[in-house]
Amino acid sequence: MSATPGGGVRTLRVPGHHGYAAEFSPYLPGRLACAASQHYGIAGSGTLLILDQNESGLRLFRSFDWNDGLFDVTWSENNEHVLITCSGDGSLQLWDTARATGPLQVFKEHSQEVYSVDWSQTRGEQLVVSGSWDQTVKLWDPTVGKSLCTFRGHESVIYSTIWSPHIPGCFASSSGDQTLRIWDMKTTGVRIVVPAHQAEILSCDWCKYNENLVVTGAVDCSLRGWDLRNVRQPVFELLGHTYAIRRVKFSPFHASVLASCSYDFTVRFWNFSKPDPLLETVEHHTEFTCGLDLSLQSPTQVADCAWDETIKIYDPVCLTMLA
Repeated sequence: MSATPGGGVRTLRVPGHHGYAAEFSPYLPGRLACAASQHYGIAGSGTLLILDQNESGLRLFRSFDWNDGLFDVTWSENNEHVLITCSGDGSLQLWDTARATGPLQVFKEHSQEVYSVDWSQTRGEQLVVSGSWDQTVKLWDPTVGKSLCTFRGHESVIYSTIWSPHIPGCFASSSGDQTLRIWDMKTTGVRIVVPAHQAEILSCDWCKYNENLVVTGAVDCSLRGWDLRNVRQPVFELLGHTYAIRRVKFSPFHASVLASCSYDFTVRFWNFSKPDPLLETVEHHTEFTCGLDLSLQSPTQVADCAWDETIKIYDPVCLTMLA
């Protein structure tokens, strides 16, 4: 179901750009960043697209090109104009949307593709974490020209890295080694290793309302919730996707609601506290759906992007009914 009350789906077609990640600005309502790549990220360049929405739809505010595919994007938590992308050439790029050209800075230490980047939400910290196919996680302060430390332990490519919104200096990572790992920058070591799936884990996210709850999404088409106090069994499992789950995001507004997007071309919304948890399936893409975000400002608004060269912002029916 992709019908949307009150205005429908806002779509921006971006020919030649295959979307990998989308993230709403934490500052400016309606502003969205999208990391995209040519040729499905296999070869060619990448583009950071900055979008604004108005009554008539979506418009491109600014775009920045990079010489390799861009796979993820994260906004600064202390400057509304600044954001970081990560790339297939092993680098991170720092951009300023107030400037027409860029990047301001490039951080090149990873030896393979960087697939994930996240800016810490903890006030007073200016820290970024990146995860790479070189099997390492690196910690960065964007004001410093080199990484602060490197975390090793994963035994395959790292697909996802996400800061805890609750515990300063704590982050999660998921990997092709089938594990979810919880790390503490103070000890520069792994705190918890969860053998979360018997398949590659492409995404993880931290619940905004429960410091002990992390969700994983994997190639086995399942989403699993993990209580970090006891990780022997998942506290929930959500089934319904028919191909690999590419990204999962908890709602910023509803403690038991999350969204997932998949290589089955769909976005699904779930309430894991209900006996019948699937709230809605949105089928408005015609290719792998890779990027997904839920607005921090609007309880009903969602953005996604896919390999079909479109970026969409919409209000799914299930979130409208919860609002």
